[in-house]
Amino acid sequence: MGLIVQKFGGTSVGSVEKILNVAGRVAEEKQNGNDVVVVVSAMGKTTDKLVEMARDISSSPSKREMDMLLTTGEQVTISLLAMALIEKGFDAVSYTGWQAGMMTEPVHGNARILDIKTDTIKRDLAEGKVVVVAGFQGITEESQITTLGRGGSDTTAVALAAALGADKCDIYTDVTGVFTTDPRYVKGARKLLGVSYDEMLELANLGAGVLHPRAVEFAKNYGVALEVRSSMERVSGTVIEEEVEMEQNLVVRGIAFEDQITRVSVIGLDNTLKSLPTIFSTLAENHINVDIIVQNGTGTDKANISFSIKSSDLAETLEVLERNKDLLNYQSIESETGLSKVSIVGSGMVSNPGVAAKMFEVLASQEIQVKMVSTSEIKVSTVLVDKQMVQAVEALHDAFDLSEAAVRS
Repeated sequence: MGLIVQKFGGTSVGSVEKILNVAGRVAEEKQNGNDVVVVVSAMGKTTDKLVEMARDISSSPSKREMDMLLTTGEQVTISLLAMALIEKGFDAVSYTGWQAGMMTEPVHGNARILDIKTDTIKRDLAEGKVVVVAGFQGITEESQITTLGRGGSDTTAVALAAALGADKCDIYTDVTGVFTTDPRYVKGARKLLGVSYDEMLELANLGAGVLHPRAVEFAKNYGVALEVRSSMERVSGTVIEEEVEMEQNLVVRGIAFEDQITRVSVIGLDNTLKSLPTIFSTLAENHINVDIIVQNGTGTDKANISFSIKSSDLAETLEVLERNKDLLNYQSIESETGLSKVSIVGSGMVSNPGVAAKMFEVLASQEIQVKMVSTSEIKVSTVLVDKQMVQAVEALHDAFDLSEAAVRS
């Protein structure tokens, strides 16, 4: 007997029929002799509908009240799933995030988990119950309800698996695993049998939506065995673990991409040692995530700094920079929207020089201009115009032999 944590996303529980299907998958694991903790998201587009209702009332709703509103979505799912399991003859109990002991920092809308008080769940598991937990939510020491941000249910599941010492954490989605790139855009995309924690963390951070970066980070830090699987098909998924054999000698294992990127340029910044830490600490204090950074000297005592952000953060970024203009002492701000980020990821890059050069050659052959570049040991990211995003992904996918025709899955 082992302990399995299962996570089912919104599309997997989008209707009563789908919830009954999930109950069947949970029942199979229980019948195999395992203890089971299930983490679920809100049904289908429930969260989107709740956000829409809030926007109908206020263009800038209170973050605290948004957390109160959004956490109701998962509460519907956990109760229905527990009912379905009880109807199948299994003893089941549902818990909200705070009832399950999910303690978070006091940040509304994007809180991080600080601790999990597992006594209640462990007691129920000892009594043979299936425990159903609402993902995406927790509570502060001051009893304020919080949400964990986008992909928070993934994080809930992996954090619970770590806290409970689970043997495995299965992430069930509407796809059969992690693909070389998004199959909705590239027909030749194929499922990978395995991905390392580091590769998955890069892919998740760079736009691959199958797993949230925080969930992967938890899994890596606590050695949680992860598998991304289909909630509808009975097939093996993609295993995410510390080390993965280089499949078919692939140097690049996946291509991630993300649209709605904006480049912000701070012009005429003082060219001193304190300029960089000042500007980016100011942005960080206002919870603005900055990605690719490029600094250009002007041949004087001034410098220009460009960085990429999500386009949804542009208005707030400009407001923060303008509010702190005297502190930062810059001359002007420029921004360019309509951009995308395309990245290649693979642990094989460490021992194979020339990967970046090949990427740039491929993009040049497609007459695609690269506006910004960022690299690490296992990834190369480029920023380019949005209308050429898919063209770039398709060309790179073929050039690095990632298609179904080139590599057997």
